[in-house]
Amino acid sequence: MLDRILAIQTQFPWLVIEDEGHVLGYAYAYASVWKDRSAYRYACEVSVYIAKDASGRGLGVKLYEALFERLSAMSMHTVIGIVSLPNEASVRLHERLGFVQVAHLREVGVKFGRRLDVGYWQRLLHAVE
Repeated sequence: MLDRILAIQTQFPWLVIEDEGHVLGYAYAYASVWKDRSAYRYACEVSVYIAKDASGRGLGVKLYEALFERLSAMSMHTVIGIVSLPNEASVRLHERLGFVQVAHLREVGVKFGRRLDVGYWQRLLHAVE
């Protein structure tokens, strides 16, 4: 996990929210732009994770808002959230923050021995000029 954090931080922010030294959640943009080609350099994949015992406290919104502010300052224009489905809480979070579902891929993920669908949600940021 440390290698992943360090790799991401070479190009994008990795944010953590904690309470008295306990990590409650984190948010980041992945270590590369959404695609390697130059045409996609203003798009990135984003993700937020909240500890189960910290959910429902608005932490995901706070983390994403802080992340979006930093990404906008970096001239990122499009953020893409990928959600394993079903996941009602994550869908609600993304849609509350202005993401729109743009794709639904069937059985492309495997978690705990089950094949899962994956949804793509997209939001446009207002990049700082």
